[in-house]
Amino acid sequence: MTDTCKPINVQFPLRGEWLAPTTPGTKIPSHGSNKFGTRYAYDFVQVAWHKTGRPAYRGGLLKYLTLGIPICDYYCWGQPIYAPGAGVVVEAADGYPEREQTNLFGDLRRAHWAAKQFDPRTDDVRSVAGNFVVLKLAEDIYAALCHLQIGSIQVTVGQTVKVGEVLGRVGHSGNSFAPHLHFQLMDSSDIAVAQGLPCAFSHYEVYREGVWLGETAGVPTRDDRLRSTPK
Repeated sequence: MTDTCKPINVQFPLRGEWLAPTTPGTKIPSHGSNKFGTRYAYDFVQVAWHKTGRPAYRGGLLKYLTLGIPICDYYCWGQPIYAPGAGVVVEAADGYPEREQTNLFGDLRRAHWAAKQFDPRTDDVRSVAGNFVVLKLAEDIYAALCHLQIGSIQVTVGQTVKVGEVLGRVGHSGNSFAPHLHFQLMDSSDIAVAQGLPCAFSHYEVYREGVWLGETAGVPTRDDRLRSTPK
């Protein structure tokens, strides 16, 4: 992480083992843009660590490139998502459909549209974020958890949540190449116009040379094998 801004510490929003293929620990802006508050955003997936290429799905690469992979064959699809801090739900947008399987070329077209043509004045932000929850953690600090499974959101606007409370489940809604959790901190509750805020995770573990090592207030890189250790 090269920015001089001090990251804001929050709890890791998932349980089990994860990989962050997109992370500010490797590149800033992590998603190649500052739009939609994504400057310091993370993407999290689960992978088969023992397989070549660490695939995130059951099935071969050829099937992914041609027919696509059903979203239920992705390891992380449907995994619970937890509140990264205590706060108030200020947005809870559900009901946006998930595509039943991944499609590389269709997803590339959607990504191009989001980057070039999305108009926050007229377009539904769910076309980018999918189903999502926004928590107000503190004054001018908001957490967005995006691309959730349709019908999985378990909180409502105005609800006060505790750290670790289940918010919803990992899905494939909106501008998503595959089921994953997109997580970011931002300075506004409006994803369409927010600016991203740097974020670190209070407690998690990294697997190195056969041993799980604890990290405190860390920013994982894209090569880290992560395991959450909520406290």
